[in-house]
Amino acid sequence: MSMSNRSWNRWKIFLWLSVGFAVVSALFGASIGTEGPLRGMTTGIASSLFIATPILLLEVMGRRLPVVRRLQRLPIVLYFAIRVVFYMIVIVGGLLAARALVTGHASFEEIVGDGGFTFSIVMSVLANAIFTIGSLLGFRMVVRLLTGRYVRPRRELRAFLLIDMKNSTGVAERLGAVRFHELLNDFFRDIAEAALECGAEIHKYVGDEAILTWPADQPTLEDDVLACPFVLRDYIAANSTRYLRRFGVVPEFRAGMHCGEIVAGQIGDVRAELAYVGDTLNVAARLLEATKKVGRDVLVSGDLLTRTTLPPGVVAEPLPTLSVRGREAALGIAALSRA
Repeated sequence: MSMSNRSWNRWKIFLWLSVGFAVVSALFGASIGTEGPLRGMTTGIASSLFIATPILLLEVMGRRLPVVRRLQRLPIVLYFAIRVVFYMIVIVGGLLAARALVTGHASFEEIVGDGGFTFSIVMSVLANAIFTIGSLLGFRMVVRLLTGRYVRPRRELRAFLLIDMKNSTGVAERLGAVRFHELLNDFFRDIAEAALECGAEIHKYVGDEAILTWPADQPTLEDDVLACPFVLRDYIAANSTRYLRRFGVVPEFRAGMHCGEIVAGQIGDVRAELAYVGDTLNVAARLLEATKKVGRDVLVSGDLLTRTTLPPGVVAEPLPTLSVRGREAALGIAALSRA
């Protein structure tokens, strides 16, 4: 998956969401409009154009802007407040612009009088509260906790990608603990971007390691699974100048990939989280360790390779089988690289 393809995918998401918001706004405006369905529908579409479009541009397309990345490093309360103010400005401005476009006149007093200002406050706080909680816990995790999907342990088929930063100990010694933490945070942001691009769930961060996962209940998995390490490399390469300027080093990584059956379940009462238990995750960890021995950066098990298609521009080189503790049969493995 090339950078241009990923950019086009983001634009497709933006366009589909924009159309969706426009349709919903048109139907809502037609149902509550006091000046007739047509006027209400027109106002709804205009409101969507002036409100949803800039917000979607920020959320879908603007997350990697330098100013946004700097804001993300602020204390969460301050970052939350800035986002709420931005949303309020966009919503109130959008309501004024839509009303002026449709009726030919608009004033702040009218917006306050018909509840538009109160609406902007409520929606700004609510939307950003959802966004903040989702960012901290993961949106899918929030949904699972609310629906109780994993209150009882359940068996699942999943693919796992384990990513580990190369030479992290040496880099940490050179940068110091605080600066290394900042580097790690930027590295994990790039991992998050790659995960979103490839449809992966970020299970957790452990030290300088990240664990990504995909459902594997379909006979054939999407090639995004095997593409993810290379998507991450592209993101890191695109940010190499910033890494060098801030830290004097561009992070590199190793990756191990495997799929199979695990048991997934919610653990903990005070701080609940989702735990995956089983041999599948252990095998992925052994593959990650094996990258150092075989001198290859990305290793994939034969089990996963046979269930996926190779993404364009990626080749698989079969390697000698790997003996894994706790498994009787040796594990077939391959190294992935760009052609």
